[in-house]
Amino acid sequence: MDDLSAITRIKQGDLNGLEPLVHRYQAQAVQAAYLIVYDRALAEDVAQSAFVTVAERIHQFDEGRPFAPWFFRIVVNAALKAAARQKRSRSLEELDESAASLAHWLTDPSPRPEQALEEKQVRAHVLDAIHSLPPEGRAVIVMRYYLDLSEAEMSARLERPLSTIKWWLRDARKRLAGLMNGRN
Repeated sequence: MDDLSAITRIKQGDLNGLEPLVHRYQAQAVQAAYLIVYDRALAEDVAQSAFVTVAERIHQFDEGRPFAPWFFRIVVNAALKAAARQKRSRSLEELDESAASLAHWLTDPSPRPEQALEEKQVRAHVLDAIHSLPPEGRAVIVMRYYLDLSEAEMSARLERPLSTIKWWLRDARKRLAGLMNGRN
């Protein structure tokens, strides 16, 4: 059911019309309220009271306009009033938890420049180490770790005995470990 149909049902006195609006906007309402009051339970109460306000004041809604901005104005106003009514003082631990949760929402998930630089340097070091291996060692490392082939598949593709493939792979791993740890 779309917003306008739900609003029409509520205006006719059928509170079941409120259900689709709750399903559609409840999560956003709680989140918006939480960002104002920083208390999950209080934010849920604010959202619930906003839907009650919608039911009480639906006759004031102009059906020529979208519902969401009108509704979220009610949510924000209710959250501001709730925040003003909050009488309890917050401990430093609670403030730290709130700041941490807010920081999580505001943190850019992409790697920071120093992380990207470090990853680039590590990748270059690994490629240099692989390049310093003999051709057979490079081949088995690439086939095993980049192409994800089993030892049996490598044996078939390179037309070499399985024991030779295992020896090349063991030798290449040993040399790479030495090179990565700074030993030659």
